[in-house]
Amino acid sequence: MKIEQIHTLFLSTSSVSIDTRKIEKNSFFVALKGENFNANTFAKEALEKGAKYVVIDEKDFYIDERTILVDNCLETLQNLATFHRDYLKLPIIALTGSNGKTTTKELIFAVLSKKFKTKATVGNLNNHIGVPLTLLSFDKETEIGIVEMGANHQKEIAFLCELAKPDYGYITNFGKAHLEGFGGVEGVIKGKSEMYDYLFQHDKKVVVNLDDPIQNEKTIAFKNSISFSSNITDAFVFASDIVANPFATITIDSILIKSNLIGIYNASNIIAAITIGKYFGVSIEISRDAISSYFPENNRSQILFKNTNQIILDAYNANPSSMEVAIKNFIQLDKANKIMILGDMFELGGESLHEHKMIVSYIKSSKANLHCYFVGNEFYANKVVDVNFSFYKSFEEFKIDFETKEISNSLLLIKGSRGMALERVLNYL
Repeated sequence: MKIEQIHTLFLSTSSVSIDTRKIEKNSFFVALKGENFNANTFAKEALEKGAKYVVIDEKDFYIDERTILVDNCLETLQNLATFHRDYLKLPIIALTGSNGKTTTKELIFAVLSKKFKTKATVGNLNNHIGVPLTLLSFDKETEIGIVEMGANHQKEIAFLCELAKPDYGYITNFGKAHLEGFGGVEGVIKGKSEMYDYLFQHDKKVVVNLDDPIQNEKTIAFKNSISFSSNITDAFVFASDIVANPFATITIDSILIKSNLIGIYNASNIIAAITIGKYFGVSIEISRDAISSYFPENNRSQILFKNTNQIILDAYNANPSSMEVAIKNFIQLDKANKIMILGDMFELGGESLHEHKMIVSYIKSSKANLHCYFVGNEFYANKVVDVNFSFYKSFEEFKIDFETKEISNSLLLIKGSRGMALERVLNYL
């Protein structure tokens, strides 16, 4: 069956699904395969639960005329998504980056939704499966689509751009994330810049933070750029008076914009969203209202309160770049009784021990008046003697000791990679 025919059938359904546990009535089920599962075996169950059509790539699981047999389900999902993107012909904004891309996506969505029927990547569905699912969630009512793209190796962003065909692109930053897959910082820059390559080759527009020297260098040949800066006054959007204690605030066109986002490092995320909003005709006043109404969730720089303690929970993910800016911001906060609980950073390959050592050294050299708990094998391997430092090989070791502490009237930063699940600390405060 040709992709055009499959697309016609898809349009008669309510949604696309790849998980029978979350299947919706009248949906379009695609049977993907993984290392430990083969969704072809769930095709019949999908129909029984209400799917209108099922796509399979093993003929032994053919059921009836509601079954669409293809050569490869994943490739069909991807090709269908691109065909659907071309069918809709709506403007698509893509973004990637080492840090802050999900927050920036949510902020762009908040701003553009004030004026347009906007849809965006849900959560962090930003890979070779998530991007197609995002594209297929757009419909004729959608006026602007926002697609987040994640990557941990070369050529991944290039592939996702070919799928989504973005008209606008923004790279939040180039940091020390997924060093193992990218092969070092230069690999990160090269991999993320694949978005620039696509936009340049197809004469599309790029959003540029002129305060970032790497973005400047990579986009200097672009004629189609939409710029913002806190240093260059003739940028498309110029921001000033950027502070964070603890929430980031900025001023644009004499309008004060207050956010609920912790850290001055979030300022560029906010300004990027406002810049894109301004380009699409959203006034600064309306953008201000959108930003001030946005509250982070999912363990991303959340402010929580537990008994007498105030907590900055940033336990969704961590890499050396995001860890450093979070620590730097926390140190400068004007609060007494500060505590940091930091977990190992993953996917750093051969640079892991060095990068963990750099974090420990940075905190020690700062002479910050606070206590820091380091949790995980990588931090423990860089253990140093300091009255304000405590090191633990595992969360279990940390928990046993931490349960005996009486923590009150304190401000805590909790940050680590997803695999550390440091949000568990909340149970012991």
